[in-house]
Amino acid sequence: MKKKDIRKVYKEKCLQLSLAQIEKMSDLMLIQFQKIVIDIPSLIMTYSPIKKWNEFDPQAITDYCYFKNPEQQLFYPLMVEDDDHHCEMRAVIVDDNTFFETNKYGFEEPVDGIDMIPTEIDTVIIPLLSFDKKGNRVGCEKGSYDNFLKRCRKDCIKIGFSYFDAVEKIEDVNQDDIKLDFCITPERIFSF
Repeated sequence: MKKKDIRKVYKEKCLQLSLAQIEKMSDLMLIQFQKIVIDIPSLIMTYSPIKKWNEFDPQAITDYCYFKNPEQQLFYPLMVEDDDHHCEMRAVIVDDNTFFETNKYGFEEPVDGIDMIPTEIDTVIIPLLSFDKKGNRVGCEKGSYDNFLKRCRKDCIKIGFSYFDAVEKIEDVNQDDIKLDFCITPERIFSF
């Protein structure tokens, strides 16, 4: 399937999920995440889910990481437009006092904060609609994460979470797409 078709199918599948299903699958994904054999990193970039799409909320994952590594520092994406309306994603340090506001793309982002150099980040939790068996993902078609991930270290761990299993193959993957290292579903861990 092509990205646009996958995007349409999986947006609809997410919208069909009940709150009880989402809570159960999210709990199962936390259990799966706890099985990954990695050191819990200190510098983690996460995101605020788009609630109207029933997007996976990584809060329980970052809470678990904090429990395992109290030195953890979280970063959230901030979308910044230049004069030509080109959008760039930045990683902003957040804490308990950070104020969030919904941006024009529908997700909450920090209003202010200190930018983090992408090469310092250890792990990025990446939102997605679907993924394939090779670690390619389908996001919201802006390409912001792929552009951001190109500026991260090669050993930065890229993790996605999906309520659904992998599709066989995303047909229109291109050289600008950055693969995941792991994708967690309620049933299993995919490692790429």
